[in-house]
Amino acid sequence: MSWLPLSFGFPVVLWGLLALPVIWWLLRLTPPKPQAEIFPPLKILARVFKKEEMPHQSPWWLTLLRLLMAALVVLALAEPIFNPREKLSTSEAALAMVIDNGWTSAPDWSLRVATAERLIKDAEVNEAPILLAFTAEKPNTQIGPYSAREARERLNAIKPRPVPTDRPAVYARVANTLKELPGATIAILTDGLAAKDDQTSFATLLGQNPRNVVWVQPTRLDTIALASADNEVDRFTITAVRAPSNPAPAYLTAGVFDDKARRIGDAAITFRPGEARATGEIIVPFELRNDFSWIALDGQGHAGAMRVLDENAKRRRVGLLSQTPVDQSRLLLSPLYYIKRALEPFADMVEPASPDLIEAVPDLLAQKPAVIVMGDVGTLPESVRAPLIKWMDEGGTLVRFASSRLITAGNDPDLLPVSLRLGERLLGGSLSWTEPQPVAQFPSTGPFADLPAPSEVTVSRQVLAEPTPDLVDKTWAVLADGTPLVTADRRGKGMVVLFHIAPQATWSNLPISGSFVEMLRRIVQLSRNQGASGARAESPVATLAPYRMIGADGYLAPPDGDTKPLQVGGGHVPAITLDNPPGMYGSEEGVFAHNLLESDAVLDPLQRPQISVPVMSERYALDESRDMKAPLLAVAAALLFVDGLIVLWLGGMFNRRRRATQAATAAMVALIVASSLLMFMPVASAQDSKPGDIQAIDAISKTRIAYVLTGEASIDAISRAGITGLTKFLVEKTALEPGEPAGVDIAKDELAFYPLIYWPIDPAAPMPSEAAIARIDEYMKEGGTVLFDTRDQFANGIGTDSASPATERLRDILGNLNVPPLEPVPADHVLTKAFFILPEFPGRFNGSPLWVEASLDAENTDNRPVRTGDGVTPIMITANDLAGAWAIDENGDPMLPTVPSDPMQRVYALRAGVNIIMYMLTGNYKSDQVHVPALLERLGQ
Repeated sequence: MSWLPLSFGFPVVLWGLLALPVIWWLLRLTPPKPQAEIFPPLKILARVFKKEEMPHQSPWWLTLLRLLMAALVVLALAEPIFNPREKLSTSEAALAMVIDNGWTSAPDWSLRVATAERLIKDAEVNEAPILLAFTAEKPNTQIGPYSAREARERLNAIKPRPVPTDRPAVYARVANTLKELPGATIAILTDGLAAKDDQTSFATLLGQNPRNVVWVQPTRLDTIALASADNEVDRFTITAVRAPSNPAPAYLTAGVFDDKARRIGDAAITFRPGEARATGEIIVPFELRNDFSWIALDGQGHAGAMRVLDENAKRRRVGLLSQTPVDQSRLLLSPLYYIKRALEPFADMVEPASPDLIEAVPDLLAQKPAVIVMGDVGTLPESVRAPLIKWMDEGGTLVRFASSRLITAGNDPDLLPVSLRLGERLLGGSLSWTEPQPVAQFPSTGPFADLPAPSEVTVSRQVLAEPTPDLVDKTWAVLADGTPLVTADRRGKGMVVLFHIAPQATWSNLPISGSFVEMLRRIVQLSRNQGASGARAESPVATLAPYRMIGADGYLAPPDGDTKPLQVGGGHVPAITLDNPPGMYGSEEGVFAHNLLESDAVLDPLQRPQISVPVMSERYALDESRDMKAPLLAVAAALLFVDGLIVLWLGGMFNRRRRATQAATAAMVALIVASSLLMFMPVASAQDSKPGDIQAIDAISKTRIAYVLTGEASIDAISRAGITGLTKFLVEKTALEPGEPAGVDIAKDELAFYPLIYWPIDPAAPMPSEAAIARIDEYMKEGGTVLFDTRDQFANGIGTDSASPATERLRDILGNLNVPPLEPVPADHVLTKAFFILPEFPGRFNGSPLWVEASLDAENTDNRPVRTGDGVTPIMITANDLAGAWAIDENGDPMLPTVPSDPMQRVYALRAGVNIIMYMLTGNYKSDQVHVPALLERLGQ
């Protein structure tokens, strides 16, 4: 029986409510206990003219109280449940729960545990044995049967794993155990994503004739994961995937970190409604791109939200090809000599075993190089042209040099970036009127744009390009007379590059210059890797030790004792397993990136299998039902106690002046009755309440620290997590217990409720309106303080001539405020001793001073007054990213690393936050310490 939002375990007991009228009649009929009076004759005579009769029935309000008490007892015996849920119909045979605890389960793992506990609680009523299996554990893990207590202990001991689920093996094991427990109930708690061989797995599990099936899956598939990260020619592209069934748009940010955990780039990724794959781009110089170590999606707390990078995203494999045999006595004239010397520091070079092009080109292509350099190759045989062109279309970079063979080979539009004139151009010499040409400034549209022009380089011979309208767009380097020195053109995903000179120092001295090394380095870095060097079929098998692992929560962590070394190479592509979870394998000298998802990964929704047995569909949720039996009995007992006190009072035990206090007692009883009834009645708003009253009461009921909502989701999330971490630290270390952090819109919300407002400055956030800045100005005038944090310590400091974008934005904001003179916190300032003794105020970064309002006569340290009277500074400015250091996740762990990575720096940052809050709340009470020496001197001590 269910009366929403209340249900009863024994609704038949409610028939007892029909006895309330009988109880009313009996209570009204039964007179109260007679009142005992002492026999004072004079007192009787004094009342002889008063007409007073003893009541013949109980007072109405006492009768109502007793009826309410009886009704509460009847309701309690009916075992009411507030906000009831539908119970699982389980058999006494067994309950088999199969739970997905793979990488997608981490964000809502607490909901999955709560759902499983509800199922265990329902099975406990029938004392049914429980099988408990997890699809991301090892196949030999114990699965039961367990008792309800053992099942709860096992459930609480399991955590999400950063690996895919293995449903076939786990389902087969559960099905084999169910052969001995026919007629069981099977509960399948899925992650909602399809996997390989799902249909076969479900057929195996459900083939044991279960009594019924409980199917639990997420309400929505909001999981977003990283599928690939490509270091392309002029940008870094990040691809994220999600389930195609998600109709809502999604906006998120991917942060890029270097090997010291410093965030050095961001990419915005936008999913349109129903879109399953989206990309983001980071356009930065390739030198900075080579510092990328891993990528993480903000707000996605699972292993698929992180992707690690290795040398395959940086160092390239280069194939060298020449038709000239190597003469050890004339190495300097070898076409590949200077090329090898230039590429050695930053590329892995491979050469074919045979100089024959028919064998050499396939040999090089089989090794999947990123770049193939042809030193003196002219015409290519037809049998190898098509594979070479296909290799370029798939991302390969072909680099060619001019030679006598190339001149006589003729034009090849597929393997040359431009059309060439017949013959060659000779500059200088006895038969030429021209002098050798120097190299001009590199064009701004090419990859050499930021390199200085090599003034010492001259060219005496070259092959010329046919003038075409697009020749300028294909030219990367030119001579002083405007003729091309280096040209290039795209070929599918790859490109072909031509040096219009020979690779030896015979046509030009460019090959023996430092500029040649840098030019080749730029070209190699612009190329795309064609395969992991450790996984090539030709490479030997290597065993790499675990270095840094991706945890289930999407953070890098040291490997645990269960992680085993990873074998790569020999054509073997290692899989993601519990023995080899995703992460970095190797050492500081070099790592192998073992990522969770492949570039073509898709997140397809899981389809519920079609079966003939009854299926109960559930959603992951907390158990919000509440047993009301105990509270109702407690209220009834309290009313019984009150009833006893009233009976004693009516009997004259407490006060003989019944007439004077009867009204007060009745009011008290009525208040108790009304309070009891309020437990079952919704709270109604007063007629004279105004919008925002409840928020105002919440804001002033506890001290709350506010932060400005910038409109950037990732920044606002860090601000809230940071103030949450500071609040927790304040509760642990001080007597202050602040409320939840408050995000405020400075253009709309009331600011006077908050003593401190933290404002992270971000140039991407919209500029506040003049009205909003005016509200901030008024807030500071009324005694509030704003803590501005530009978070750009490693860009530029506050007050420098060359300011970062964040500092420029702060200057624009402060230009509209009445800002007092500022100074770094002096050594004797109250902030340095408000709670902890602190010489500096670090955050996630260290080095930026904390700027506050300057004191009067600040330069005269001997005559410095008590810090700014009894008030506090209305403004503070830092660049150390305080919220980033304070920020904690839902497990209480730090969200962002400090720079440098020093655990004590985070502690000092939290102490700095405590000092700031204590200073805001108590003013300069500790500044009285400056008078201690003078007081002691006057006392003669």
